[in-house]
Amino acid sequence: MSALWSVGAGLLLLLLWVRHRGLEAVLVHHRWVFVCLFLLPLSILFDIYYQLRAWAVWRLHSAPRQHAQRVRHIQAQVREWKNEGSKRYMCTGRPGWLTVSLRVGKYKKTHKNIMINLMDVLEVDSERQVVRVEPLVSMGQLTAHLNPMGWTIPVVPELDDLTVGGLIMGTGIESSSHIYGLFQHTCVAYELVLADGSLVRCSPTENSDLFYAVPWSCGTLGFLVAAEIKMIPAKKYVKIHYEPVRGLQKICEKFTEESKKKENSFVEGLLYSLDEAVIMTGVLTDEAEQSKINRIGNYYKPWFFKHVEKYLKADRTGIEYIPSRHYYHRHTRSIFWELQDIIPFGNNPIFRYLFGWMVPPKISLLKLTQGEAIRKLYEQHHVVQDMLVPMKSLEKSIQTFHVDLNVYPLWLCPFILPNNPGMVHPKGDEAELYVDIGAYGEPKRKQFEARASMRQMEKFVRSVHGFQMLYADCYMTREEFWDMFDGSLYHKLREQMNCKDAFPEVYDKICKAARH
Repeated sequence: MSALWSVGAGLLLLLLWVRHRGLEAVLVHHRWVFVCLFLLPLSILFDIYYQLRAWAVWRLHSAPRQHAQRVRHIQAQVREWKNEGSKRYMCTGRPGWLTVSLRVGKYKKTHKNIMINLMDVLEVDSERQVVRVEPLVSMGQLTAHLNPMGWTIPVVPELDDLTVGGLIMGTGIESSSHIYGLFQHTCVAYELVLADGSLVRCSPTENSDLFYAVPWSCGTLGFLVAAEIKMIPAKKYVKIHYEPVRGLQKICEKFTEESKKKENSFVEGLLYSLDEAVIMTGVLTDEAEQSKINRIGNYYKPWFFKHVEKYLKADRTGIEYIPSRHYYHRHTRSIFWELQDIIPFGNNPIFRYLFGWMVPPKISLLKLTQGEAIRKLYEQHHVVQDMLVPMKSLEKSIQTFHVDLNVYPLWLCPFILPNNPGMVHPKGDEAELYVDIGAYGEPKRKQFEARASMRQMEKFVRSVHGFQMLYADCYMTREEFWDMFDGSLYHKLREQMNCKDAFPEVYDKICKAARH
């Protein structure tokens, strides 16, 4: 009883404090209070629900049988839209706050919402080494499903909540992308419901134009209802080598050198300042030195980027063996390094041991509860951007990020970009090595102004024939956008498939200049 009185007294004091400071002031300046007391427990309940649901569906083998029925329901909704006169654009009915993107899309309120409840793993084909999944299957769900069977997918983008659909219609990358390319390059087929309600399968040999046009189209060519993704044999551990490097030129040379080595299963760099970085290379293995195993995904372990920083501060190299699934989701618990701005003491050992099992809060819940004040604050004083630039422009790109943003750490992830048709491909006729530079956090540049600074960054990226990931805020004009991306195949298909009355153009869906 005394414990209940103590909890009650504590809650009363908290409510009095919130009333004194004002709810908005608390949510903006002390957001950790709301996150720790409400969002973390809610996030646990979300995870439990989806894990139980996935387990039940698989045990009952109901997903393949129900898939066809659910697709027919989507087709019926599209035909109903046609019968109503096709007066509004269509979009998925999934609430905007459920997406991982921080962008707030307002089009859901004005477009015809098509309900798409497709979140199951449909089939694991060991002979073809292909897994067939629905678009709302998450990376956490997929790796948990495949790893016990001895399989994984070649590119497992960071963060558990990223979905297959989002990674295809947008894009996805991981530290294995220097071998396999972007997430889209590991897919072998897509199934879509088109604007006329028909169901179409596309692959490199079947409806190939559509297959190459779908990635980066953000759902403006049709509704994705299934995808087939390559699988590779899973191994127990990633043997990871940490190497601190100082001096920008040396950092770029070392990172480029390691990215060209196909014997490296994984290559990643964390840049902690303009001239300090740790470059990590990894190799998949089933054998490990027991004394060097680091289960970095355990809730009480330090956040990965903080763990890596120890090698820089100690100025020493190191080797560890990380369980494969822990490695694939190594940045999930801290949402890269975004969580340190939300829960400043989140990496404290006491907090990790007592409450780390509830971390991270769901990004969707953070969006749902952020409020207008926090949204504006983040928009003006916070950056979440991934710019994809040719590896040969890495040094110049890092200098530009430093001058225009001054955000650290920066994430460096190499990838090979094949010369396939579609919106994103190299300037020349051959595949080219690119690098994703990820900037997440509060810019330290004086007089930072979001629109002006990001337009400057976008101009630079266009000048080196780079690309901006479309999950983030984009400030380009329509002409600038189509100067960055190749729209020839995309526009051709929108004309052929009568998409212009059914879906907005991708620019109108994602760019700020179009949405405001």
